[in-house]
Amino acid sequence: MPDRPEAPAARALAWLYSPRALREPLATLFALEREIGESLRPGLDTQLAHARLAWWREECERSTQARPSHPLTRELGALFAASGLAPPAGLAGLVDTAVWDLAAATFGTRRELEGYCERWSAAMIEPAVQLAAPAAAEPARALGRSLREIELLLSLASDARLGRLRLSLDELECAPATAEELARPPWPAALAELVRARHRQARAALGASVAALPPLAQPPLRGLIVWAAVRCAHSRRAERRLPRASLSREHHAPLDGWCAWRAARRADAGRGFARSG
Repeated sequence: MPDRPEAPAARALAWLYSPRALREPLATLFALEREIGESLRPGLDTQLAHARLAWWREECERSTQARPSHPLTRELGALFAASGLAPPAGLAGLVDTAVWDLAAATFGTRRELEGYCERWSAAMIEPAVQLAAPAAAEPARALGRSLREIELLLSLASDARLGRLRLSLDELECAPATAEELARPPWPAALAELVRARHRQARAALGASVAALPPLAQPPLRGLIVWAAVRCAHSRRAERRLPRASLSREHHAPLDGWCAWRAARRADAGRGFARSG
């Protein structure tokens, strides 16, 4: 793996602020996420995309049986073996979510959306926690779920234009709002209010999950806490832009580095990150 992963900004900051022992596992997980996500690349033949994802599902199964064939899954398995652990069981969550996105499937209910986020968390967050702070598994699961929902909210309009709705149909019906409106900001008042409420609820849930991490588990999970803090900052900025959509998927800003540094300091002291709505 490269010394520094080729990851989006929030993930790169998570890697940068992670203890050295967690950097290589995180870099490998990010690379796996990117490699599996290549099946969603615009212009890729649909049959080829399905074939790629089928291969990756089989590879994730081989990985759980300690017989991986891809360099990335072999590397991840070796990192776990070096810590005396079995290979992570949830990697197929990355395939599950990619298959969902490739089909442009919709979430009928909030529970379905939460299930999508939980599968991502099982693949991306829980393996890192298993290595660094296994006692924090339960709050970390909630952290991953809320973190992923915020990331989905940050790309609402662009994903909607690809046919991927990041709000559940029951929520859209209650607004009331349509999928077509979601793809064309600025949004009507009712839809903007729904998005505002979802941002606030997701930030509150993410903050609560970080606060629930045992103080002794926070220093080894410093990078994940930084990731959560930066995404909360992005969410607040996105909320301020309503009814306009977020500027970009990554929302990188000069203040992100300052936010990451502050969150890392607080994590080292076992105090989570500062929450401001």
